Amino acid sequence: MNATATKRSYRASFILDNRGKEDSIEQIIDGVKEVIAAVHGEVTAVENLGKKDFVRVTDRKMTSGAYVQISFNGPAEAPAHLKERLRLNGSVYRTFVQSV
Repeated sequence: MNATATKRSYRASFILDNRGKEDSIEQIIDGVKEVIAAVHGEVTAVENLGKKDFVRVTDRKMTSGAYVQISFNGPAEAPAHLKERLRLNGSVYRTFVQSV
């Protein structure tokens, strides 16, 4: 079976949290890109949307976050694997992956 035939395109939106951490947003983005590569994804575009205030604040200590969108190609199971690997990453506050 051809591996490229099973690749799909995704756009992942992340809210990053670097409060109290030495890592810059760019370093966190590089880490997320490494995780995407680890789940057999291929990053096609990165867009740093900057810091935005949340419309609904669920944690009073965190009222805003850095928004980043990363487009990538990968196998059908890539989004689930990506979310699972980032779930324990304290620098990634939220992850949303959609197929495009």
